[in-house]
Amino acid sequence: MDRYEPLRRRTIALVGLMGVGKSSVGRRLANALGLPFRDADAEVEAAAGRTIPEIFAELGEPAFRDGERRVIGRLLEGPPHVLATGGGAFMNPETRALIKEHAISVWLKADLDVLARRVGRKDSRPLLTGKDPMDVLKAQAEARYPIYAEADIVVETGDTAHHVTVGQVIKAMSEYLGEPCE
Repeated sequence: MDRYEPLRRRTIALVGLMGVGKSSVGRRLANALGLPFRDADAEVEAAAGRTIPEIFAELGEPAFRDGERRVIGRLLEGPPHVLATGGGAFMNPETRALIKEHAISVWLKADLDVLARRVGRKDSRPLLTGKDPMDVLKAQAEARYPIYAEADIVVETGDTAHHVTVGQVIKAMSEYLGEPCE
């Protein structure tokens, strides 16, 4: 048995605010563990045949969240993988229950200053359209942190390179599972 085998038994669902690195860290984590990587946002776009900004503009956030829940449920029925969820996915009680039942949830947490700097670089996030990123992030943190705190594992990422965060996640998962993977 290789040292990471215990970490490959269940899907690893990454949760957290936008810009924390769920997708970029998720890809690297999947590569390190030899697991497939799935990005819930990309999967929602593929299922809907349109981009997330288009879904928000044409159908609204409730329709997006419903589709997101269905897509995550489908992904969680498959074999173990690393799943990057959308920032609001874990807020949905049904989605959260699915993740708790089928995966190990990892909350990636970083300072809001770091996140505001990261998300301010792109204009592809519909929840930020025409708004100050820090104001949006503060409001999201206030609403979401109590729910994110229900995740199985919390990893404070800081403003570190993605490979450092991957190491932090692997270490935290090893401790959570009681399986030494160093």
